[in-house]
Amino acid sequence: MGILLSGGTVVTAADCYRADVLMEDGRIVAVGERIGRPEDEVLSVDGCFLFPGGIDPHTHFDLPVSGTVTADDFASGTRAALLGGTTTIIDFATQFAGESLQQALDNWHARAAGKCYTDYAFHMAITDWTDRTAGEMSRLVAEAGVSSFKFYMAYKGTLQVDDGVLLQALTAAKSAGALICLHCENGDMIQALVDRALAAGHVSPRYHALTRPPVVEQEATERALVLAGLAGAPVYIVHLTCGGALRAVVEARLRGVEVYAETCPQYLLLDENCYQKEGFEGAKYVMSPPLRFREEQQVLWSGLESGLVDTVATDHCSFNFKGQKELGLTDFSRIPGGIPGVENRMGLLYTYGVATGRISLHRFVDLTSTRAARLFGLYPRKGTIAVGSDADIVVWDPRGGATITAGTQQQRVDYTPYEGFEQKGRPVHVFLRGRQVVKDGRLCDGRPRGEYLPRKPFAAKGGAVCIP
Repeated sequence: MGILLSGGTVVTAADCYRADVLMEDGRIVAVGERIGRPEDEVLSVDGCFLFPGGIDPHTHFDLPVSGTVTADDFASGTRAALLGGTTTIIDFATQFAGESLQQALDNWHARAAGKCYTDYAFHMAITDWTDRTAGEMSRLVAEAGVSSFKFYMAYKGTLQVDDGVLLQALTAAKSAGALICLHCENGDMIQALVDRALAAGHVSPRYHALTRPPVVEQEATERALVLAGLAGAPVYIVHLTCGGALRAVVEARLRGVEVYAETCPQYLLLDENCYQKEGFEGAKYVMSPPLRFREEQQVLWSGLESGLVDTVATDHCSFNFKGQKELGLTDFSRIPGGIPGVENRMGLLYTYGVATGRISLHRFVDLTSTRAARLFGLYPRKGTIAVGSDADIVVWDPRGGATITAGTQQQRVDYTPYEGFEQKGRPVHVFLRGRQVVKDGRLCDGRPRGEYLPRKPFAAKGGAVCIP
């Protein structure tokens, strides 16, 4: 017996059409008209869109940072994700000093195992490069299904790696069939600006943004793409925020560099005025890179519409305002950086993108699901509605709506940066591998049934990469 979704409009990155969808044994088994059988359970979804389950390729759950740990672990974070229409997350397993990549991966598996309500995969964030690391990368791609690796060009003295390491890593990734993800900010420039601000007695949250101006992101992006071109390796720029960095991406593409770009809802909808709030309120918006001037938002929206920006992720990295963000009460550089957002990503992009006419339904699906599935080795199992794909389906009712507020969110954090934002449409039902996990907007399966997803090697534009 299967479950038949009847009367909805199927939306993929390429098509939009009225059709029924039949799910059975975790997969989509038929899409079309008159496909139901007498024994099937029928759910009427008239007037609703059927989207492939959202994929958030940038989360940080249960992450130790600055002497504390993120407020959301894999249980609370993935519950919130499901309620927002995201059925797969890719979290950043982080290697700390002295660890092998396998030890770091084992640590993250232990953090996530038995807790995830969505399906999940891992990138590997590398912070301690040795002469063994390139070989370890190849083994993780071939044996563990980890086919993307992150490096930080910021956070001097802790996470930051130098250009020599980046060049080695890009070369190794090309050979291994992996995609390098880069946090592009010039950590040396930032540290000098932070030191200058603190020496002058400037300690309030607004100096977080003032010491990380757009030029430090632009410069790091330009430098990263020169290195990628030198190595002949593909690269994925995480959380791009400004026109200068986007221009660097476009210019690199014109030179033949294979580069992909991600942005986040906060950079589309929030701006640097948030740091001007009274008292310590601006700390709620401390993240890296910081929020930019409002003029940058139109550049990013244009990038989404035109295809210059490939994905919209959240960089969900939540800390409570009370007790955690307050660690930086007397020094803005000690405020744990990051905000919550995994619960609101699809609703915000639909409301302020699709409903306003800025992006089409097809682009919405591509940005929130399909492109990430393709880039990170999950397609066509994930990221589309097609026969044979996992039955990860979001039934989206465009007639619904809500006001975003911390009092009703499922994210385990004491505020939301989108307090008071109106949302149009909502994920009324969500299915994960054919099992209904959200019904009428409420979690209906109390057990964490998420599965780990080993990913395929990265397929470069020059042809698919094959690992024996």
